[in-house]
Amino acid sequence: MITFLTVVILIVCFLLGAVILVQNPKGGGLATGFQGASQIGGVQRTTNFLEKSTWYLAVALFVLCILVGSFAGNGSLDVGVDESFAPTAPIEAAQ
Repeated sequence: MITFLTVVILIVCFLLGAVILVQNPKGGGLATGFQGASQIGGVQRTTNFLEKSTWYLAVALFVLCILVGSFAGNGSLDVGVDESFAPTAPIEAAQ
């Protein structure tokens, strides 16, 4: 299960990187190549698709990382507060 989720995380990372690289930081991105199609409304749909896909992929990556962390957690170790440094007798107040 962990191997499958790791492969899915790698695919999501690749797609997220590709979607981010396609976008133009000044708002042009793929829209600059479709100047003639701006009358139809295709440019606005392209930028909306890229922005929404960026958010969806980022949320999917976050959720998948949380899932892998929960499945791959070490359940055999007793993790908690180390009480070996705790005082055994109550400390009396100085008078």
